[in-house]
Amino acid sequence: MELADILSEESVIVCSGIKTKLDVLQRLSERAASVTGQDAATIFEAVNDREQLGSTGLGNGIAIPHGKIPGIGAVTAVFARLETPVEFEAVDDQPVDLVMLLLAPMGAGADHLKALARVARILRTDSVTSRLRRSHDAAEMYAILTQPLQTTRAA
Repeated sequence: MELADILSEESVIVCSGIKTKLDVLQRLSERAASVTGQDAATIFEAVNDREQLGSTGLGNGIAIPHGKIPGIGAVTAVFARLETPVEFEAVDDQPVDLVMLLLAPMGAGADHLKALARVARILRTDSVTSRLRRSHDAAEMYAILTQPLQTTRAA
């Protein structure tokens, strides 16, 4: 699975004015709703319920909130770079500024896990994260995220 299979250019945003984890989840849920045609409140509830089980903050300023949504057709991603990092209860207690929301259909066990693994691997690549943090352009961030990982390591 390539990230381009689940992430569209319109699903990549730069967020300013975000102050809390709930703000992040709300903004990403709203963008996901516009991309998928699903209800923003339903998306927010699913993602926030999952977050209550334990933070999806991986450390190094990265979080991958996720949830399963009834009626969604396929695994879908929304990426945000936050202008100001926010507290996310990450494993390293550091604030988060790179967030990839993943949504999956209710029965998408293997696809959901493959997407989580792929996103985690991409976002744990230092050259990728440093380029994302320097960018203020959604199209450029989309290109960074969707290029083959082998070339991003050399970048």
